[in-house]
Amino acid sequence: MTAYILRRLVLLVPVMIVVGVVVFALVHLTPGDPAAVILGDRATAEDIQRLREQLGLNDPLPVQFARWFGDMLRLDFGESIFLGEPVTRALLDRVQPTALLTLYALLIQIAIGVPAGVLAAVRHNSPLDRVFTVMAISGSAIPTFFLGIVLILIFAVRLRWLPSGGYAPPGEGLGAHLQSMVLPAFALGFSAAGLLARMVRSSMLDVLREDYVRTAWAKGLPERLIIVRHALRNALIPALTIIGISVGALLGGAVVTETVFTIPGMGRLVVQSIARRDYPVIQGAIVAIALTYVLVNLVVDVLYVYIDPRVRLGGE
Repeated sequence: MTAYILRRLVLLVPVMIVVGVVVFALVHLTPGDPAAVILGDRATAEDIQRLREQLGLNDPLPVQFARWFGDMLRLDFGESIFLGEPVTRALLDRVQPTALLTLYALLIQIAIGVPAGVLAAVRHNSPLDRVFTVMAISGSAIPTFFLGIVLILIFAVRLRWLPSGGYAPPGEGLGAHLQSMVLPAFALGFSAAGLLARMVRSSMLDVLREDYVRTAWAKGLPERLIIVRHALRNALIPALTIIGISVGALLGGAVVTETVFTIPGMGRLVVQSIARRDYPVIQGAIVAIALTYVLVNLVVDVLYVYIDPRVRLGGE
């Protein structure tokens, strides 16, 4: 197990190199001059050229990439062109809302997707199965931003139970914090729960047809024991893959969700930085999200062994 983890950590290096090259290329191919955006419409060509020289934007792209990638390996993403502060500090100041939003959305996804998938499989071809199938398809089909707007109209505008936006840190009180996160977390988590429910349902149907499950039924074991201990444990193996993939999708969805609910997180910072052509912030945020996604999938691979000891990773 230790050797497998070390090999996966070593493989992070080429993965991050590819991510760095792609991110750098895409950002610099985007139309727009950050110097012109910073100085405004009244700036002269001389002023724009002078600022480009100060920011190092006149250097050849290979030189800019080598300088940026070398700093990235030291977790130094440079300085924000627009904010005038280190990118690392800007990201750390906004990582808490995004991390908590992703965590709550993931918990909602699991709380909805796993029970719905299990019940749909156990009551296969029943009205309950059809209801959960429709819910799963609806959750996958409804865009996050649209669901968020609907939730705001119902629970914030009409019922006035919850705030329509903003963010209250946990330090300001757990109640206020949860109130500010319920709607965005549900909008983000419900959309992802559909895919998880369908995967759990499919896996459970396959497991319930296995001989050892039929033997457990023949022995007269309680239904709850058969479902939870014998069937669900094996059915969760492919579901873990979906959960790992969902983390990346939830981090990406946080960009839209934070914009809709005016949450001052990394997603909203990325949107603002794209409009400002703030290259260092865009690159740093995307690399941080990619690194988080890779590490989460490493954790998921390790969990396979604890759920099913028959799984052997990397020949271990």
